[in-house]
Amino acid sequence: MTAQILSIATAQPTHKADLAFSTHCAQSMSCEDESQAVKLAKLYRRTGVDTRGSVLVEKGDAGELTQSFYPPMQDGGDRGPTMATRNERYAEEAPALACRAGQGALDGSGISPDDVTHVVTVTCTGFTAPGIDVQLIDKLGLPITTQRIQVGFMGCHGLVNALRTARGLVAADSDAVVLIVCIELCSLHYQYGYDAQRIVSGSLFADGSAGLIVAGDDCPASGVDSPLGEIVLVGSCLIRDSHDAMTWRIGDNGFIMTLEASVPGFIETLVSFCVPWLAKSGLDLDSIGGWAVHPGGVRILQSVETALELPSDALDVSREVLREHGNMSSATLGFVLQKFQQQNVPGPWLMLGFGPGLEIEVAVVR
Repeated sequence: MTAQILSIATAQPTHKADLAFSTHCAQSMSCEDESQAVKLAKLYRRTGVDTRGSVLVEKGDAGELTQSFYPPMQDGGDRGPTMATRNERYAEEAPALACRAGQGALDGSGISPDDVTHVVTVTCTGFTAPGIDVQLIDKLGLPITTQRIQVGFMGCHGLVNALRTARGLVAADSDAVVLIVCIELCSLHYQYGYDAQRIVSGSLFADGSAGLIVAGDDCPASGVDSPLGEIVLVGSCLIRDSHDAMTWRIGDNGFIMTLEASVPGFIETLVSFCVPWLAKSGLDLDSIGGWAVHPGGVRILQSVETALELPSDALDVSREVLREHGNMSSATLGFVLQKFQQQNVPGPWLMLGFGPGLEIEVAVVR
């Protein structure tokens, strides 16, 4: 029994922030003096992120970028909008972006909405009930009998967990047609104040959505002309003694992300996991055609490249996604896979993501 990815689609907010606007906004919310503003600007220039989508960015009357959600910091104790305010904005904005990605995946798959049997939603940036899954059913015209699964609060590797879930559903029922939608509005959780860890995470993250259709051998569109490939292997590895290296907690003023400087060092140990894991399917590092590595940041990509001794251009697509879109948490690997498809990157593809734990999640698509 095979689980084929029939299609992939992505969706971005209407407006993007360039580096200058992102830096200006961060300075207004984090810096109390010129010295802090200069340091923050230097950090933003080193992120590798040139533009990023955000549901909060608007265009002024003269076409200039603006935003009204985050007022300038009033004093050192100001922490910005409350968690309730941020989550209300998530409930307003997330459904439309998720539906655009989901509709795109349906359109590209040849699957009728009536044939969808399961919806797997992935998010770690907001909560609402009835949730995004119910709105996908309503707005995309899916059957009211569609079964729902939520992959929640798992972070950047959430798409791999969704693929694992879809693969299991298809293995249990060859007629299954699974719609996966990752929806992340990371820009709703910018943290006020001059705190180095929080500024680093705020400098990377952005908003986006990715939709995929995964189906079994007996689905109505099993003869689709060019599926992305079969999910042949999925795996996980928890790095011991790393629980505090990456965290994601709910605060009174948004979700609080921490990224310790130790994260890249932990990642460099992944070769001891990847080599025996790949061997289970008769693969080795040299047999991988495309490295779909989650671009969590420049240093993370460098650490993966070093650990696995990859060619200097192996992670070009991941760097391109980071540069054009920023880190959109779970949706980001969807953007990488879409570029792989568009650029005809040879397979098999290895998907690799990292999240709180510190956890490594991997999948092979062939």
